[in-house]
Amino acid sequence: MDGTLIDTEPLWGQATYELGELLGRPLTPEVRAKTVGGSFPDTLRIVADWAGYELVDGDLERYRTWMFGRMAEMFASGIELNPGIAGVLDSLAERATPMFVCTNTARVLADPCIDAIGRNVFAGTIAGDEVANPKPAPDMYLEAARRAGTEPGECLVVEDSWHGMTAGAAAGCVVLGLADTVPEGVVRFNPNSFVGAGAVDVDGWFSAAR
Repeated sequence: MDGTLIDTEPLWGQATYELGELLGRPLTPEVRAKTVGGSFPDTLRIVADWAGYELVDGDLERYRTWMFGRMAEMFASGIELNPGIAGVLDSLAERATPMFVCTNTARVLADPCIDAIGRNVFAGTIAGDEVANPKPAPDMYLEAARRAGTEPGECLVVEDSWHGMTAGAAAGCVVLGLADTVPEGVVRFNPNSFVGAGAVDVDGWFSAAR
């Protein structure tokens, strides 16, 4: 969702940099990059390790509350879909292709984004706090395939983060990676290809990547 369907990654980046300040050491771009696509517990651990901050009981909930509140403030200013995404989603929905949002974002923050994208086009949504193991584990993609009633190898995953691409590949899905560098088993994909595309194009991408 974040970075693939909607351009919220800069907002997550801003909040993560602010988290570094709260913990006592500004992040470098390299440290911030390690948090992209991860769950909040992973993000907090990475930032705390960088800052030399020893986490104690209650810190996870305290800083999660702060982070989610900060993101909600920024989301309130509006959420826009990435170029071409609306047309692709509408075309797939028109022919009843089952689509699922699989996001490491917690449900409380995922829902406003899903509503902005258009909840009605999706067969279901899975948030990061609804699986035993979030990305880079394959859990949520395996669950999406189960709900779709098909094998993971018949599913196309589109991801922009290393965590997400790794999760899709580990689940056995066909994965298009919207990044300059992708894990093994993932096909690099230019997000500009979404502009003007539809369901038939998606079929072609799936066949070629397979």
